[in-house]
Amino acid sequence: MRIKTLFSLAISTGLILSSGCVGTENGRSTPGFPTKDTITNQYEKPVPQLVEATRTVLKRNGELLFDNIVNNTFQAKVNQHNVWVKVADMGGKITSVSVQARGPVGADIDLASQIATQIALELTAEQHQ
Repeated sequence: MRIKTLFSLAISTGLILSSGCVGTENGRSTPGFPTKDTITNQYEKPVPQLVEATRTVLKRNGELLFDNIVNNTFQAKVNQHNVWVKVADMGGKITSVSVQARGPVGADIDLASQIATQIALELTAEQHQ
């Protein structure tokens, strides 16, 4: 009897600890624990230019799954990791780009940073053409 009680307690504790949801940049949620998984940068560039740079980088690195032109959000699959990007006008001349990356185990801040850096480099490359 005591073993069954301990076993039930262990299983229920495991289920509670393993469940959770994390909000994504496109407004939906995905299973996981809330940890640092987002890099946000701000640019003095117009939204369309950042949207195009984001689209180019995501297509180059993996498969672009969703491209929402209404609210400028993207979802891609890069190296078996989900990547979400949101481009938002901060009013006036400033545009914000938030990159979120999560793998099968949890957050991948390194991949988010890599994608954010590539977007910045793509903007620089477009400027010099």
